[in-house]
Amino acid sequence: MSDNLIVVLGGEHGRNVLDGADGGKAGYWPRVWAARALLHQWDPVATAAITDATHYEAWRVREMAAKVIAAHRVGDALDAVAALRTDPVERVRAAASRAVTLLTAAGA
Repeated sequence: MSDNLIVVLGGEHGRNVLDGADGGKAGYWPRVWAARALLHQWDPVATAAITDATHYEAWRVREMAAKVIAAHRVGDALDAVAALRTDPVERVRAAASRAVTLLTAAGA
């Protein structure tokens, strides 16, 4: 991810990340911001990446992945997001439960 894109997506915190905060460019924040961008500009080519994000170690990435899956009814990610309903983090479980409910209602 380019430095300019990190600043656009992360604002002032993006600048801090570029300075090495929170793991820098290799940390979880750029992944959270990239996933959040998919909420607003979805492309099915991102299906595998957003599904893989449900397994990421940082809970904020898993939560955002579940939100994207729900928002865009990514049926191919149903099994992955369903597994997050037992995540140790409540916010991830809540986002996953919502995603499963929406995907099931959509017939995924």
